[in-house]
Amino acid sequence: MARYDGLVETLILGIGNTILSDDGVGCRVAQQLEKKLKGRPDVTVKETSLSGLSLLDEVAGYKRLIVIDAIQTQDGKPGAIYKLSPDDFKKGRMAIIHDLGLFSTLELGLKLEMEMPGEVIIFAIEAKDMVTFSEKLSPEVEKAIPKVVGRVLKEVG
Repeated sequence: MARYDGLVETLILGIGNTILSDDGVGCRVAQQLEKKLKGRPDVTVKETSLSGLSLLDEVAGYKRLIVIDAIQTQDGKPGAIYKLSPDDFKKGRMAIIHDLGLFSTLELGLKLEMEMPGEVIIFAIEAKDMVTFSEKLSPEVEKAIPKVVGRVLKEVG
C-alpha cells in the first residue's frame, strides 16, 4: 500500500513524441494544462517521451496520476476521447500505444516500497497518424485538445 505523507496530490503526465504527428497530442494537452494550472501547489504538470521503467521516477511521489496519451484502436474515430482506468487494460479491451508497461511500472514501484499513485486515470485520444514526421496534429485530433483540457480540469477541480 502506498504512503502519502507529504506527497503532492496530482501529477498530470502528457506522454508522446511531438515530431510524430498525432503521437504528440499528450504533450500538447499538457502544455495547455500547465498554463491553466500555474500556481496550483497540489498539481504538477509534466510532458515526456519516456516509457516503461523510465517512468518510475517520474510518477513516484504522487497520490494521483492523470495520463494523457494517443491511442489507436481497431475501429476508433480520430479525435475520440476515452477516459480509462488500469482495469480497462488488464481486461484486454484497449491497447494504448505508450506502454501497457506503465501498469507494470506502477506495480514494480509498489513492490520496491516506493510512494506510487493510488489512483490512475488515463485520457486517451484516438490518433489518425502516428508515423509521419510532423509537428502538426491531424485536424480531428487538434479539435479534441480543448475538450481533453476541460475534462482534465474537471478531474482536478
